[in-house]
Amino acid sequence: MRPIKQLIHFGWVQVISCLFPGVIFLSLAMTKILPLPLLPRYDWLLIIFLLMQWWMVHTGLETRDELKVITVFHLIGLALEIFKTHMGSWSYPEEGYFKLFGVPLYSGFMYASVASYLCQAWRRMKVELVKWPPFMVIVPLAAAIYLNFFTHHYWMDIRWWLSGLVIIVFWKSWVIYEVNGTFYRMPLALSFVLIGFFIWIAENIATFLGAWEYPNQTDAWNLVHLGKVSSWLLLVIVSFLIVATLKQVKKKNSTKIKNLNVN
Repeated sequence: MRPIKQLIHFGWVQVISCLFPGVIFLSLAMTKILPLPLLPRYDWLLIIFLLMQWWMVHTGLETRDELKVITVFHLIGLALEIFKTHMGSWSYPEEGYFKLFGVPLYSGFMYASVASYLCQAWRRMKVELVKWPPFMVIVPLAAAIYLNFFTHHYWMDIRWWLSGLVIIVFWKSWVIYEVNGTFYRMPLALSFVLIGFFIWIAENIATFLGAWEYPNQTDAWNLVHLGKVSSWLLLVIVSFLIVATLKQVKKKNSTKIKNLNVN
């Protein structure tokens, strides 16, 4: 029975950590079905997500430090959205007052929700990293992955080269996490693949609910191409690298402060 109990506990931690993404999906579904007064759907989504973000910080479900990380992801995601919609990769066909260059401001929260999940799961499962690569390797790698989302429209797409580089860099890296008092470990590269795959599933649900629209979904909804898993995989890696780097920096600063207090 213990493996079953552990699995249930792990699932519960995942559900709690996915609270923000869950609200996003629920809001997309409800606003798709119910008629909305006064404002367009996109604007109601922005209001709901802002209120949800405030509530999570107010109740302590999310810390102020996590809010800072999430805000960074919101801006990174919004910049990517503006560029991608300009290039015709996808679109937001509905009306909205709170749009920037044709992109509704709520869209940044979909990226922020990934950071929210990572931060909360990290805290609740007491995640530790083993054989984490040096800072001077992580930062250029994350920057190259993010920039490739832009540059591949004008130059060659090097995502597969970057994916291979990720495998090389993190070949010996592991993530240790706690579930109900028991510690487990997993190859870091495997965790990237699993998170990326589940985000691809979430992307299919989101496009079905009209969060955004790919060119092949204009006339009727179709399954998002499986090749998008690679894009989400790389985006997850960028997200994880940013969160992990900030966590490492905070941990080092906390250790320094403790040592100073002791001395």
